[in-house]
Amino acid sequence: MNHGRHTGPVETAGTRGAGHDRIVAAEKLTKSYELPAETVMAVNEVDLTIRSGEFVSLMGPSGSGKTTLLDVIGCLDSVSSGTLQVFGEDVSSAREDDLVRLRRGRIGFVFQEFLLLPELTALENVQLPAIFARRPIGREKAMELLQKVGLESRATHLPQELSGGERQRVAIARALATSNMLLLADEPTGNLDSKNSDAVYTTFARLNEEDKLTIVVATHDERLGSVTGRTIRLVDGTIVS
Repeated sequence: MNHGRHTGPVETAGTRGAGHDRIVAAEKLTKSYELPAETVMAVNEVDLTIRSGEFVSLMGPSGSGKTTLLDVIGCLDSVSSGTLQVFGEDVSSAREDDLVRLRRGRIGFVFQEFLLLPELTALENVQLPAIFARRPIGREKAMELLQKVGLESRATHLPQELSGGERQRVAIARALATSNMLLLADEPTGNLDSKNSDAVYTTFARLNEEDKLTIVVATHDERLGSVTGRTIRLVDGTIVS
């Protein structure tokens, strides 16, 4: 493993065939936080390219910058310095309303916590974010999304009637309700046992293979990392391999 800092966008012969469109293009991307006693470089001069149709894992120890990099790529957090293009748009100094527009229209998010509303059925949870985005989807579309994650038979169940893996797969379907272009997942199997984790791995792999969905996963889970097409390892906010 090479622990030297990369000086150009991370791209290999194996990833160039994944698609011609650059969904993410970062150069010297930096995100820092000012604390009373120090400046923390959460992401430190990262060069990175992610192309349409790729399935990428971001891996590294706690504090390595995985979640921060995911948040910046997903326009949930701002850039401190360097350049970042998402879907060809320069978001390095974009206004918040422009970031919101990108998030709502093109980017779906899945988190370690499922964040399902307990009083709503699986189907209703899938429909909810589209309502907030002012682009409501009907029952038929929501059922189609549940079918994609293998849960059409659980559509009328409440979250407490579902296993952890099923709840996370509902969360994946919900993320796709507002976006089918880029899915970002932060430790999606962190709260799951191996059986439920495997169901989530299978769901991601199928969405990537069959729908050509671009997926970026931040994870500690080496087994999840092994099923992705490319693994990017970070240490102290820097790409090391």
